[in-house]
Amino acid sequence: MKAISIEKLVRKNVLAMKSYSSARDEFQNATQEMIFLDANENPFENGVNRYPDPKQKKLKTLFSKIKSIPEENIIFGNGSDELLDLLYRGFCEPNQDAVITLPPTYGMYGVLANLNAVENREVILDSNFQPNVKSILEAVDDKTKIIFLCSPNNPTGNSFSAESIIEILNNFNGLVLIDEAYIDFSSEESWLQKINDYPNLIILQTLSKAYGLAGIRLGILYANEQIIAILNKIKPPYNINELTQQKALSQLSNPNVVQKEIKKILENREYLQAELSKIKHIEKVFPTDANFLLIKVDHAEKRYAQLVEKGIVIRNRSNQELCENCLRISVGTAAENKKLIQTLNDL
Repeated sequence: MKAISIEKLVRKNVLAMKSYSSARDEFQNATQEMIFLDANENPFENGVNRYPDPKQKKLKTLFSKIKSIPEENIIFGNGSDELLDLLYRGFCEPNQDAVITLPPTYGMYGVLANLNAVENREVILDSNFQPNVKSILEAVDDKTKIIFLCSPNNPTGNSFSAESIIEILNNFNGLVLIDEAYIDFSSEESWLQKINDYPNLIILQTLSKAYGLAGIRLGILYANEQIIAILNKIKPPYNINELTQQKALSQLSNPNVVQKEIKKILENREYLQAELSKIKHIEKVFPTDANFLLIKVDHAEKRYAQLVEKGIVIRNRSNQELCENCLRISVGTAAENKKLIQTLNDL
């Protein structure tokens, strides 16, 4: 195991602070027979009149079983974005520290850096959309706290090479976050089981993609106990509401449904890859491990506008590095995909 001091990475004020203790934190042995007069709640039952479990115990127990990861290594967020923000607030000193991101990539890493007054050092991916490890490590100094790796990457769709990730983990003494929002669509293995090998490794996953629960906003972060303890210290006490917890528990109790949907998405992705490659004004269909495809076209703004006019909304990614004249297309249902292909052929 690599030796690293997590404590030295934490902001001093966070290290010294005491977290807020809610009514449900102070009394956890709840049973239906108890009379709760401690949290100033409305006493009339309607299913959501009580505060939700601030530690999401049932949800953590289920995730722990599904992922074979101890509950102490798990924290939930109001979407992955809240968890990313917690990392900035827990480990990055405003107007002092820095992070490294690898454009083209998920835009919220940079947005949150600006919001938290943290320098964002951008190291552009190489022509194959892979990390330029030498340049990344050259950009590191004693103020660099986090390196963000999105794999499979958004918007390019590809996974980063294991060799690149291992080299970064072995040569950087800050936090390395691997955002695996799209890992369920990839043939590559998750890095989840490596968190015991690398104490600075953080894995971010979500229920928004493969699990079809974008509307409930539930992100999951896995890391060693020290990192989880810091994030629990600064998170809002009731950040995951009761309806979100119940819907997640219900959906995760039906793994066969989820796997069937993933299988259909992968089949539809294969169909789109084949059909898009035949269209004249599409110059390239990039390989993908996600539930979307990046394509290079003759004129991105024109094709985007034409599709919108026909009632089909995609994303124009031309404003990002290495993505000139590129459009990103999510895999839809079989009927939606056929309509897309027909419309593109008719343009």
